[in-house]
Amino acid sequence: MARIKLAYIGGGSTRAPGTMASLIEQGENFQGSEVVLIDLDEERLGVARTIAEKLAHHKGIDLTVTTTTDRRSGLHDCDAVLSSFRPGGFEARYLDESIPLKHGVIGQETQGPGGFFMALRSVHVLRGVIADMEAVCPDAWLVNYTNPINLVSQAITRHTDVKMVSLCEGPLLYPAELAEVIGLDPAKLDSAAIGLNHASWTVRQRYDGADIMPLIDERYERELTHRTLDDPGFRLLEIAAITQSMPSEYMRYYYYRDEVLAELRAKPTTRAQDIMAMAPDYWTHYREQAARDVPKLDPNRSRGGIHELELALDVMDAIFNDKKEIWPVNVPNNGAIPDFPDDQVVEVPGYVDETGIVPLAYGPLPQAVAGLTKALGEYQSLAADAAWCGTRREGIQALAANPLVATLPKAIAIYDELAAAHRAYLPERLLR
Repeated sequence: MARIKLAYIGGGSTRAPGTMASLIEQGENFQGSEVVLIDLDEERLGVARTIAEKLAHHKGIDLTVTTTTDRRSGLHDCDAVLSSFRPGGFEARYLDESIPLKHGVIGQETQGPGGFFMALRSVHVLRGVIADMEAVCPDAWLVNYTNPINLVSQAITRHTDVKMVSLCEGPLLYPAELAEVIGLDPAKLDSAAIGLNHASWTVRQRYDGADIMPLIDERYERELTHRTLDDPGFRLLEIAAITQSMPSEYMRYYYYRDEVLAELRAKPTTRAQDIMAMAPDYWTHYREQAARDVPKLDPNRSRGGIHELELALDVMDAIFNDKKEIWPVNVPNNGAIPDFPDDQVVEVPGYVDETGIVPLAYGPLPQAVAGLTKALGEYQSLAADAAWCGTRREGIQALAANPLVATLPKAIAIYDELAAAHRAYLPERLLR
């Protein structure tokens, strides 16, 4: 098994204890490895390290865990860099969610103006990470979970030579969740999805060996009369029945834009506020577990329990241990989806081994969804370039191209208000 040095940027985040627990669950694949937890908060880094060390000792895993607030020193001679952080914290996410709502536009972490400004902040930090990697670990893989992963990956793969993959469990989860919603056994589902992150669609959807669409159509016809499913479940079912493809759950923001906007505006708190209310208990729980001889993370009081960022560990295992496996990945297209240019970052099944990652061709996008998905791809391209090297004008161009914004007056107004609110986390070029 591979011995690697892994740097985890975000090693003091609410995700970190669960990610370390997840790593130790499959620690046999990484015996003798070193993990460097990198973050800004020394106390939280210490909590995450203590939990990891105790779990590793309990399971007999040979794992060295260190911490640092000095990013470049932590990256020195690393084989892989795991990126999962939130510039500006949940307070910045609250602004991303609430300010667009004032202008009649959906506010969300990865979609619309909120996702765009998260990308601007994330890429600004990651430019420094890339510079550090080029200086002290130029051959390392960047394994990215920092949102919005498609915009972040587009910016970095287009403008640098770093080896990079961005990851999201969505293609593994969304089809199975829809099957479960309509009373089917997810274990009998065989699916493959292609497209963009949070905008992917199944091009293979077989249930117990046969096409699942007749079952979806049958349930949809019943729901039109009886409506036993709640709104989120029905909406996903309706999208699947009409498009004849199983969607990412994020497609509700586009196909039910008005309904979702009304619900978000009526809700007394945003998702960020809800998480900020829970976060203190996360850390209370983590500190309690760090004090135990054998920590045990409660999924109800932590981010992900022992299952956080599992896909990142699976993909690193496939790379460094040459597992020759297929996993959903976000990488440059290179011909995998004919609807997109080669340098477009797409979400597709990828073949992963010690030589790297090859995106696999599963055919074109379903025609019924190609228009929207390609429009999101054009926005992704504009947004990535604006984040990497653009000015206010390029930022407004990108925001106006986003299907959730669509009008220039709203793009200008939202851009300027969010840019002013996030001034401390943005490069000066984006403010002019």
